[in-house]
Amino acid sequence: MKFIILVALFAVAAADSYKAAEYAPKYEAPKYEEVTYAPQPYSFGYDVQDKESYNDFDHAEKSDSYGVTGSYRVALPDGRTQIVTYKADKDGYTADVKFEGEAKYPEYKEAEYKPAAYPAPAYKAPEYKAPAYPKY
Repeated sequence: MKFIILVALFAVAAADSYKAAEYAPKYEAPKYEEVTYAPQPYSFGYDVQDKESYNDFDHAEKSDSYGVTGSYRVALPDGRTQIVTYKADKDGYTADVKFEGEAKYPEYKEAEYKPAAYPAPAYKAPEYKAPAYPKY
């Protein structure tokens, strides 16, 4: 019994002298340097014309490291062509939108309504008997 009391007293004394902060892991946030690259001039363009799927568009863009200019053209379903010419620089984005051609729509013909002809039902309707109540 004395031994257990002595061990408990020793454990309390050891716990009092333990310094948790001294042994705690130290974490330092990683330091990142912001990487900046000098603007690079570029130029690209592409064109798609597929008669089977009615796709017809193109896009071209050019950058001089200080701003971007470009244009794109799209064939619209109504027969017109939309042409957008744009410029983006430190002052913002400006676009000029133009349309070539005239919109053409097919003439609307109202379909004649014909109700569907369904045959008579092939089953026999159930026969219901009048309820019979017992007399008391």
